[in-house]
Amino acid sequence: MGEAGAGSYQTLGLLLLVGVVVFILAMIANRLLSTIRPSAEKATTYECGLDPVGGDWAQAQIRYYVYAYLYVLFAVEAIFLFPWAVVFDRPGFGMAVVVEMAIFVSVLALGLLYAWRKKVLRWT
Repeated sequence: MGEAGAGSYQTLGLLLLVGVVVFILAMIANRLLSTIRPSAEKATTYECGLDPVGGDWAQAQIRYYVYAYLYVLFAVEAIFLFPWAVVFDRPGFGMAVVVEMAIFVSVLALGLLYAWRKKVLRWT
């Protein structure tokens, strides 16, 4: 490895060292400048400015998790679909790339169809 390679590692090491030193100094400054005064009021649960009422256990409906899961599923699809759409017509990308994306979208469409048939996508 030449001089350029050694210089790159020295720069990286220096950057890491500076980062660690800044982190340690920030933690020390936080410890020295913060005031710690525990009280009963600070130990209570804060819920949007209201006093907590009732127990701490609440049942959530599963459909909200299904909506979240479907959102994540289609967000991931979009993450894969946009870069593919930008580069698929470049030289070197043949029909195999189009078929692979068609399979990918088909699997996701089958999942959406399944959710629709099970009436998961109805809000009421």
